[in-house]
Amino acid sequence: MTTATLVLVPGLMCDEAVWSDVRARMGSAAEGSVVPDHGFCDDIEGMAVQILRSVPGPLAVAGHSMGGRVALEMCRLAPDRVQRLALLDTGYLARPSGPPGEAEAAKRQALLDLALSEGVQVMARNWAQGMVHPERLSDSALMDRIVAMFARRTPTHFASQIRALLARPDASQTLQGMVGPVCLLCGAQDSWSPVTQHQAMADLLPQAALHVIELAGHMAPMEQPESVAQVLSDWVRSPAFLTGFESDGT
Repeated sequence: MTTATLVLVPGLMCDEAVWSDVRARMGSAAEGSVVPDHGFCDDIEGMAVQILRSVPGPLAVAGHSMGGRVALEMCRLAPDRVQRLALLDTGYLARPSGPPGEAEAAKRQALLDLALSEGVQVMARNWAQGMVHPERLSDSALMDRIVAMFARRTPTHFASQIRALLARPDASQTLQGMVGPVCLLCGAQDSWSPVTQHQAMADLLPQAALHVIELAGHMAPMEQPESVAQVLSDWVRSPAFLTGFESDGT
């Protein structure tokens, strides 16, 4: 196995809990792994810089949701250090212009307004309904864990991370510059970052392996940790993932 440190990057309003079940099931493959905290950082590049400064040496980076965008930015900034990359339930394009982009901003602002007016926990209960496979909505233990994770963050965290996502960079060139294999993973019923979005990334990366996790939505690492852990364990251990990525000159 490579000596690269495994960095598991959480997404919007997430913390270590989004990865805890996966890490437990990965066993020795996750030994020494790190789950960073974005704090109040409000831009994707800044989040990437924080991680690169805090975790030395070669890295194997897996990013979930917003964390996938941070992982891509880490590849752009330090292509010589990121030896392996896994992107889970995420995307790579900038916010679209015109009505689609305005609609996204309005949707995110509505959630922030709810968090400010009624509290993060109320917002989280509302938001989480579209985050999981429909059959998971009746799993009260899972839903309570997801809501509790979101509720550990404040409206200030939410506002900062929303600003980061709305101003996210287009990572197309970073993807196209990758020369090593990449692991792509998506919940089959992810309505926020659908399978088609991951297929588009796979189309830019002929060497990528795309894994679709059945009976899972956007929170695949918490919904189907056994399946996700198996994919990531194979990714961490495979010598095919030892090549790095080309620099874009920045």
